[in-house]
Amino acid sequence: MVAMCYLNEARPPLPPIMGGSTDEGDLVLTAADGNRFRAYAARAATPTGAGVVVLPDPRGVHPFYKDLVRRFAQAGVDAVVIDYIDRTAGMSERPENFDLRAAIGQTKPDAIAADVAAGIAHLRSPAGGAAESVFTVGFCFGGAQSWRQSAAQPGLKGSIGFYGVPSRVRDVIPQMRAPLLLLLAGNDQATTPEDFAQFDRELTQAGVPHQMVVYEGAPHSFFDRTFEQHTDASADAWRQMLAFIKEHTRQPARA
Repeated sequence: MVAMCYLNEARPPLPPIMGGSTDEGDLVLTAADGNRFRAYAARAATPTGAGVVVLPDPRGVHPFYKDLVRRFAQAGVDAVVIDYIDRTAGMSERPENFDLRAAIGQTKPDAIAADVAAGIAHLRSPAGGAAESVFTVGFCFGGAQSWRQSAAQPGLKGSIGFYGVPSRVRDVIPQMRAPLLLLLAGNDQATTPEDFAQFDRELTQAGVPHQMVVYEGAPHSFFDRTFEQHTDASADAWRQMLAFIKEHTRQPARA
């Protein structure tokens, strides 16, 4: 199942800790293979040494994700959202009738990883805040791709994913090194609780450090402050993310 993860009016919930952000704005980043793609970054006014690369749903650098990047910065985490769909769809705005299924079908995990690596390099650079500990955070298709970065990115401190589908990740479980945080909608039509239980077992058997949080009754895309009935789940998801980032910041990755 493939759907727009967030509608145009969607906005991320506010983080529990609010500070300031600085140097926010649009960027064009270049991957090691020469691919150029759109991004949006914000730096924390009071940095904690952590940074996150946001992997969006195929809408790309959508207002929801720009706002999310600013919210991470306000919580002390330098952040950048990357548009990995630009590689095949081009650097142009996507209309409401954009064919998501076709766009996802054209992506390749290694190419997404190359774009993520460019986002990581930006966060580690002086221009991006010189973050010492970098994480990935993904949503929908980007949620599974975020988990995959545990196996793809040397030195990554952790991979967080909302609403990811385990079948997109299973092939790289043996190579995973960075810990995972799985934030799951209990009423997600894209997968089943049984599939996540199996994924949990597979990660445990492979020795991959991970935490799994299931928000019972919450739908796909619940992390949205326009969903008043899911404010508790959204607030807890923020707490889970920031606690995970704090726990693993400047900690060595699994050998």
